[in-house]
Amino acid sequence: MGPETRYARSGELHIAYQVVGEGPIDLLWVPTWIWEVEHMWDDPPTARMMQAMASFSRLIMFDRRGLGLSDPRPGGGAPTLEEQMDDLVAVMDAAESREAAVVAMLDAGAMASLFAATHPERTRALVLFEAQPCMCWAPDYDWPMTDDQREAFIESLEADWGSGKRVLAVTAGADPRLRQWAGRLERLAASPAPAVEVVRMNGRIDVRPVLPSIQAPTLVLHRPENTYVDNRHSLYLEEHIPGARRLELPGRHTLPFGPGQDEFVEEIEEFLTGARHASDPERVLATVMFGDIVDSTRRAAELGDQRWRQLLEDFTRAYERELQRFRGRTVKALGDGVLATFDGPARAISCASALRDVARTQFGLELRAGMHTGEVEVMGNDIGGIAVHIAARVLSFAGPGELVVSGTVRDLVVGSGIQFDDRGEHELRGVPGSWRLWRVRER
Repeated sequence: MGPETRYARSGELHIAYQVVGEGPIDLLWVPTWIWEVEHMWDDPPTARMMQAMASFSRLIMFDRRGLGLSDPRPGGGAPTLEEQMDDLVAVMDAAESREAAVVAMLDAGAMASLFAATHPERTRALVLFEAQPCMCWAPDYDWPMTDDQREAFIESLEADWGSGKRVLAVTAGADPRLRQWAGRLERLAASPAPAVEVVRMNGRIDVRPVLPSIQAPTLVLHRPENTYVDNRHSLYLEEHIPGARRLELPGRHTLPFGPGQDEFVEEIEEFLTGARHASDPERVLATVMFGDIVDSTRRAAELGDQRWRQLLEDFTRAYERELQRFRGRTVKALGDGVLATFDGPARAISCASALRDVARTQFGLELRAGMHTGEVEVMGNDIGGIAVHIAARVLSFAGPGELVVSGTVRDLVVGSGIQFDDRGEHELRGVPGSWRLWRVRER
């Protein structure tokens, strides 16, 4: 659950905002337009990134005018940059922030740059991540989309809005959980008509003339391997903002959260405070489940590529419904298998059992699964640690239709009514000692 959402008054409108953290620096986070402050906390990597920034600052976040939880613009249409600057002032006033470090991403960089130039007394520093000072094609700035290219982009956007494709287009990885979260984010951020209006307005933005007027210390961040935002945007910002420092981050992820978010936060912290503290990997207790489809190669050959792909897609949807029912989370899809985590071992076993039944009765598939409970290291969307390795090794002892667990799982569900058959002690490759394994008895 995220922090409390409040509302700042900006003229006749209400702008949704949140404040988290008690650090000595106010950090005003200016998001891209596909954003909704409450939903962002539902994505674990994003929540961790915001918590990390709040560890050294008082983090102020908001939804832009006409988007997310904020009021729409009277009469419709996309808001002007001037109106959006008024909203930044209103949010800072409501949060009782006299001066803030302004951190902006993607299309929000233009608005943040204009704010920094117009309100130097309220801008302690400026951080621009994958920012684009000009989003309209010009003879002397010929890498943004042309009008025709933008209209084609808008046509595709309107056709698939709410599917998550806009968000996933700039992310590394697209597991089912992330697809579901991204689709809901699009729908919560805007309906199709306002989304189209924002994209059209972005195509008219050009704040290049104001860049030399920015007085605040400025950090420009860019990932050169990212192909979604042209590297020349960041080079232009570095050359035209007085004293700007440009820093290249590793990876090709377009969004700040997700892969590479630790480096992103650490660079901002060092820029604003003069120091950084490398945070230890987040460790949580979880039940790890590896599962896969038995004899999938033979079934794929029998059905043919197209029918097999459709079967897998249908099963994945059923799988996600069961996972959600038992409070599980997909970490990653592994071809014809999956890695998932649960906050309780009994729920993990119940989910695996339900999945086995669904696979058999609805899809004619046979599943097997291996489970272990232990501490895992959370690394963005991924997990690591010895508990993951143990669960993977346990899976190798499961036959068709079998659910096999470590002794740790069996001990933790005593009294649950789940019954087991002893599978004896085994050495797990790469894991010290011997481990007693148990097969879950079918009810």
